[in-house]
Amino acid sequence: MPIESIQKTLQDLKKILARHDNAYYVLDKPEISDAQYDLLYQRLLQIEKAHPEYITSDSPSQRVGGQPSGHFKTVKHAVPMFSLENAFNQEGLVDFERKVNDKLAAEIIRQDSLVAYAAEPKMDGLAINIRYESGRLVQAVTRGDGSVGEDVTHNVRTIRSIPLELLGVGWPSILEVRGEIFMSKTVFKQLNEISLQKGEKPFANPRNAAAGTLRQLDPRIASQRQLSLYLYGWGEISGDWSLPAQYHQTIEQFKTWGLPTNPDAKVVYGASGMADYYDQLQVKRKDLPYEIDGIVYKVDVLAFHSKLGFTAKAPRWAIARKFPAEEVWTKLLDVEIQVGRTGALTPVARLQPVSVGGVMVANATLHNLDEIARKDVRIGDTVIVRRAGDVIPEVVGPVLSEREDSVRLFSMPNRCPVCDSAVIKEHDKAVYRCTGGLFCPAQRKRALQHFVSRKAFDIQGLGDKLINQLADLNLVRHPDDLFSLTIESLLGLDRMAEKSALKVISAIKAAKETTLARFIYALGIPEVGEVTAKHLANHFVTLDNILIADKDALLEVSDVGEIVAENIVTFFQQPHNQEVINGLKMAGIYWPTPQAQKKTVDSPFAGKVVVLTGSLMQISREEAKLLLEGLGAKVTGSVSAKTDYVIAGEKAGSKLTKAESLGIPVLSEHEWIEMSGVTNG
Repeated sequence: MPIESIQKTLQDLKKILARHDNAYYVLDKPEISDAQYDLLYQRLLQIEKAHPEYITSDSPSQRVGGQPSGHFKTVKHAVPMFSLENAFNQEGLVDFERKVNDKLAAEIIRQDSLVAYAAEPKMDGLAINIRYESGRLVQAVTRGDGSVGEDVTHNVRTIRSIPLELLGVGWPSILEVRGEIFMSKTVFKQLNEISLQKGEKPFANPRNAAAGTLRQLDPRIASQRQLSLYLYGWGEISGDWSLPAQYHQTIEQFKTWGLPTNPDAKVVYGASGMADYYDQLQVKRKDLPYEIDGIVYKVDVLAFHSKLGFTAKAPRWAIARKFPAEEVWTKLLDVEIQVGRTGALTPVARLQPVSVGGVMVANATLHNLDEIARKDVRIGDTVIVRRAGDVIPEVVGPVLSEREDSVRLFSMPNRCPVCDSAVIKEHDKAVYRCTGGLFCPAQRKRALQHFVSRKAFDIQGLGDKLINQLADLNLVRHPDDLFSLTIESLLGLDRMAEKSALKVISAIKAAKETTLARFIYALGIPEVGEVTAKHLANHFVTLDNILIADKDALLEVSDVGEIVAENIVTFFQQPHNQEVINGLKMAGIYWPTPQAQKKTVDSPFAGKVVVLTGSLMQISREEAKLLLEGLGAKVTGSVSAKTDYVIAGEKAGSKLTKAESLGIPVLSEHEWIEMSGVTNG
């Protein structure tokens, strides 16, 4: 057969199979029998086997193929993936509509109609960005932090409802579509039944199962788990295609190209239309083949999106209406103490297992001793347990009418239940903490798990089970010990053959190159999260500068308050922490020097310390903070003698009082915006 004929036959087969995949998996209207489909597929495989040089990435045979990935590379989104603001009741939707109407007043009057909203179920899954170039799927990236996500293309290719090549014609040369990857209730049930048969731990809920599947290194595992996708938006689109006028029209266009859309999506009008859709879907919710935790409403006219704009974190033209939290009654069997990586002791409720929102719950957080006392929860009580969406279950309170005489009060232990060190209560806090530090096995394991986690050193292959083994065998006592591990020291550990050991050692070596922000975050300093670590790195530029910084110097850093500053100083004063840091340096950890943040000097706020308090009406507090920092100001959370200005909105409280007592200039929202030269809108 001539080369041209072979290539044309393959191309025709791929298009036919793609059309039938769409009819079966997306439209739910199969056009041929399974046997007929199999004959077409086998014909494709025969030709590709005879001519492997013509196998392309968009072939159905490549949905499961290739070797398992060694790691997930990070990818920066061309267009950020924003989160959504939430409304928890109808009043929240009415307030949202009011703000939309206020911004679009002129347009609404001209059209003499209610604003149209595209309404769709809020899937309880995992957000994904899928990129097509010249109609072919080239990349799939998780949401991540909204700016940077993980490349999971090898697993997304296995999802049969997602076309490897777009159907039809007229699509742009670059098209990024966004949606929610999820696992249906039926598939989830089957997966857990198989897990139980194998003696493995079942997944807690479909969302966790979908997320766990998408993070599999081996695409063959993802292929077996039958994930699904529904689109809800888009990212980058090249200029050779024009968006339709409305959101729902755009989604409908994507559907014609073979992309899966939610059949329950609908256009509604005004707050009353949003309320009606909410009521309808809440009734229908239990019969849906997938889990949802609410509804998303988006202004349908795309031209209005630019007029409404964004806050620092979310679009003003969309909102999520969450379903109410689900509550059940069960028995509080006991209260046990969990020791965290920072030594904090957290009381955990051990419950008589009960199903809450389709998830079996046996444990729930009790937060702290003050909360237990406030709620008057006692061991042996019948308690109310609440779970909302993917939130950790919590004990709401006791059912007093069911209380028996045998119930008993809980008290915090004086000694750590793990290492028997003394337990102290932090000053002016509800936190009880073990003083065992790195000597406490519970803290050691969690500190190591945190150190290798994705946002810290991101060492692939060092999961919790392996960390626990290394800690239990005293092969690793402190983070710097990780970099002394050898293949020989890993061999013999549970499920650790030579090939696996080599991968772990390679990942550890690769992790030696990091960033100063990741390094600081990885140390596990109490209350120093990812954002604060970035601010410290950007402000001080070098680790040595941070090590010698006193409390006053730390308070100059954005996002660092009194408590965080004290935690940082205390942490770096400890000899054992200094030893670990020196050990990490000796192990060869390095990073490029961060660029110092440039300060705007041509403004009345340049170099000034500013505190925001009260409710701002024209812009959000977060927007105000970003604007002030852009003008060169230091925005802090507490008023002190070093504060230059306090900007007070409505209902300003103790910060305003303190500013007035110290004689610090107080500006209204209007005054500071006028001073800064920033125009609203």
